[in-house]
Parts: sequence; C-alpha cells; structure tokens
Amino acid sequence: MMRSSYSVALLCVLVLAVGGCSAGSVFSGGPDAGPTPRFEAAPCPKTPEPIKELKRARCGFLIVPENRSISNGRIIRLAVAIVPSRSRPARPDPVVFVAGGPGEAAILDTPFLVEAGVNRNRDLIIMSQRGTLYGEPDLNCPELDQYYARQVSLVYDSPSTGRAQAKAAAGCQRRLISQGIDLSAYNTTENEQDFVALRSVLGIRQWNVYGYSYGTDLTLSLMRDYPAGIRTAIIDSVVPPDIVSLPWTWSSAREGITAVFNECRAQPACNSKYPDLLGLFTKTVQRLEATPIVRRVVPPQGGAAVKVVLDGGAVVNMAVGNRPKAEDMPAALFGLANGDPRMFLEARAAGAGVAEVPEQALGMTQSFICREWEPYGSPSAILRAGRQVFPTLPDSVLINAPQLPFEHELCQVWNVPVGPPSQRIRVRSSIPTLVVSGAIDAKTGARWGRYAARTLPNSTCVRIKGIGHWVIPQSPCAQRIFQSFLANPRSVDTGCANAASGVNFK
Repeated sequence: MMRSSYSVALLCVLVLAVGGCSAGSVFSGGPDAGPTPRFEAAPCPKTPEPIKELKRARCGFLIVPENRSISNGRIIRLAVAIVPSRSRPARPDPVVFVAGGPGEAAILDTPFLVEAGVNRNRDLIIMSQRGTLYGEPDLNCPELDQYYARQVSLVYDSPSTGRAQAKAAAGCQRRLISQGIDLSAYNTTENEQDFVALRSVLGIRQWNVYGYSYGTDLTLSLMRDYPAGIRTAIIDSVVPPDIVSLPWTWSSAREGITAVFNECRAQPACNSKYPDLLGLFTKTVQRLEATPIVRRVVPPQGGAAVKVVLDGGAVVNMAVGNRPKAEDMPAALFGLANGDPRMFLEARAAGAGVAEVPEQALGMTQSFICREWEPYGSPSAILRAGRQVFPTLPDSVLINAPQLPFEHELCQVWNVPVGPPSQRIRVRSSIPTLVVSGAIDAKTGARWGRYAARTLPNSTCVRIKGIGHWVIPQSPCAQRIFQSFLANPRSVDTGCANAASGVNFK
C-alpha cells in the first residue's frame, strides 16, 4: 500500500506535465484551491551548469501559503526535484534532503548528493526551501552580494564596514517589501510545514529526512513538532535548535580550528615543520589586526586585480570557512607569519566575484537569522563567548560572530519579529537518527552532534576524522555508514569511522 500510493503520486506528476491527471485527483486541492497545498508539475530548473541528474528527474512546484496565519494571503511556489533511485525497484521510503544555509539553493546540491550515493536504492527528493533559488519568490539580495564582493577590500571588523553592510541590507529589505513579500514568513516554523505538506501531496507514507547544517536545525524541529511519517533522520553537521545563537558560533570556531592544529601536532612530520600552530595563529591575528596587509591581487578565478585587505578578523573568519583548505593551513599560516601571505591573499580575493546566479538567497538567510538567532545573543554576549575560547585575541575580532559580522546592526534594518519560544525547545525523540559530525568542522563543531544525540535514545553518533563541514558528500566512510543506517537503523556498521585517517597535510 505504501509503495503503490507513492508510485501513483509520481505517475501523476509525470502525466500532469503533458496534460493528463488533474491535480485534484492525487494532490490536495486543485487550481482554485487557494491556500491548500498542492503540487504542480513543471520542467526541471535550468541551472548555470547543466546537472545531468535532472534530466531523469521529475520536477515541479509545491504550492503553499506564504504566511499560514493569514487567510487568503499570498501563495508561493517551492521548486521540487525527484531524482530516481539508481536501482530498481526503489525502496518504498525515499530520502528527502533538507539543505543548509539557511537560504542555500538545494537543487544545486543534486550532483553532490548523487555522487555520495544518497539515491543508491531510494528516490531522492530535493526541495528548495521557501525564498530560495528556483522558487517564487526568490529572496535574492544583489545589494548584499555586491557588498560582500567589495568586503575583501575593507577591514573586516571595522565599524564602517558594518555600516556599509547594514546599508546594503536596508536596500534589499526595502526592495523585497515593495514587492509585497512578508519577510517574517521565511522561517523554520513555516519551513517545517512546507515539508509536511510535501510528504502529504506526494502521497508518501514514510520517508527518511537528511538535513545538513541549518537543515539539521529544521530536521530536528520536524522530529519534535511533526514526527509522523519520519522513518529515520540523518543530521550532518549539527545545529541544535535549542542552543544555537550568534555567541554559540565561537565554540565551534575554537573546536574546528584547534582540531586542525592538533592533527598537525599529532603527525611528527607536520609538527616538526610547523610547531605551535595555535600560538602562531593568535600572534599573527594580533599583528594583522593592528597592521593589516593591503595588496592588489588577481583572484584565483581570473579577472582584474582587486584590492585585498588582510586583517586579523579576516584571517579568523577564513580559518572558520576552511580557506585555505585544512591540508594547506599549516603552510599557509607559516607563510603568512614569515612574510609570504600569498595563499591567504588569493583565498580572500576569491570572494571578490559576484555569481551570475547567486546560490545563496541572502534575504532568506537574514529573515531567518534576525528572527531565530540574533535575538538570543547581544554583541556583548558574543564578545564574552569569544573571550572564553580565544582569550588573547583582540576584542575587535571577538565582538562579531564568526562569518556573521555586524548582525545586530543588520537586523535592526531587517525588522522582522522574534520567533516563538517553542522553536527553541530541546528535541527529544525516539525516531532512529544518524548523527554525523566532522572532526575539523569550525562552523558546527563535532561536540554539538554529541549534544543533540543525548536526547535521541535511538541515535547512532559518529565523528569522521579529517573532515569539516557537510560530511557525507566528502567522506566515503560516512557514505557507507549512511547506507548501513538506512538498511538497518538499529544495527549500524560504523567501523570505518575508527579506522579513518586525519588530514593529509601538504
């Protein structure tokens, strides 16, 4: 029964594209159903680089209300792609992917998911969350995209840089509001109900929910608020909804950065060549915060040379973002400390371009952060959290959350209400859950996977050495564990995690 219901739903998705089944015959509502969720078949999105997997996919839009608390309000369309299983017949319980960001274009993650074997024997369902690329509306912010391209030429944590960022955000906010968009409706609470609606309109009795980064916050929220229909959950690079905030980001930054340095120290060849990396890192950040390096640099992607400012705040945030890569970090840091900043300068210059089709819908990002993260940590709280983990770094570096500078100023102009306290209740669930963390993840530290697992009694928690943020696409070992978990959630083969090697330093 479970399989036939799902198959009939997918058949009608295909037939709808050529004028067959009526939407009302399978999906809730019909063309005039107003806010009732429904599915409309459509061609797969045309991406900047062709995605071959989309040629076999079934695509369309989930039609839902923008704000479910408003009767007869605006309707929005969320892009959906259903990538068929590699093997046939497919297992009856598909995998639905919940992307990160928030604001990431999930459809563009399709090649990474397929390469990782996520659709090995189950269909893979990918939905771009509300407000993201290929949906309607797309809360893209060219004002902020252009600002971030200029940011490489600015002192990272100067107050004037923060004012420039807030000015760009204000321009985006005014434009989106003028289009009739309700920015307060782009949040986890509405996101949850979108995924519940998607399962319903596709006629799926059970599915497996795979979220990474912010997608783990959303997945855990679904487990807490709407557990029906979730066979298993996979959370990769974990963001616990009850504890996440801007000050929280400093703990992950410390854990991930020092994990790289500790791996080098544990390898005799690396340690002899690059001793005391943490001490070198802190001294270099202090020096550059006082006297930044300013150079003109040709971006690695090509084009004209751009002005690059490399100050202490920029170096810390580049390390959190794994730029330069972990395997290059010891050599890059020693070069920077000894008069050769080329690797850092080139990595910073790479941010100078503006993509023709931006992958991050920064309007969605800011609506979420200003509603659900920023209210739970003032700049002084961020500074205290930074001092706890990096007590010798300058306050000008520590007063901003890693990779999220000047959010207090930005959220003042973004002007969305604070989310409900219910969104921050710790998740306790008996749903079988695979918790996957990267040992060198400086964005969502591995300790937070273990934290989340403590209230998930049927969870399997693994930490993969030598891997940073978003583990499964990067790690063949994590991919084997993923498949073992889906096959038998209560008896998972995690042996490869113990045998995995760390970073292969250059």
